[in-house]
Amino acid sequence: MNNLPVRFNMAKETNDPEVVSQKLLRLIGQWLEEAGTYTTEVQQQMLEFHVKSMVMRAKTGEPLPEVDYSLFDEISPESITLAAQVVESLTGLAAEEIYLLSVHFEIARSNP
Repeated sequence: MNNLPVRFNMAKETNDPEVVSQKLLRLIGQWLEEAGTYTTEVQQQMLEFHVKSMVMRAKTGEPLPEVDYSLFDEISPESITLAAQVVESLTGLAAEEIYLLSVHFEIARSNP
């Protein structure tokens, strides 16, 4: 997994949310492949929805509800790291986004 080659400031720039979402999803796909894991069709649909929603939150500034961090105690450091790379590519997102996104990667890691 490489350092993130892109950074998007959705609130200040005129980036198309759909284009940004697709770029992030391609990068995520590459990183998952490098890690030797994959998403099922249903997992991919859920990941795509989450990434698109996250990009829109970065654009609109919509906050997340409060998150109980103890729910994420069993998420691997690898999944947290990957999620952090994605979230850090979008300025203005709350740290909670990392934990919520990491669940998708942890589930993908559990695929046989």
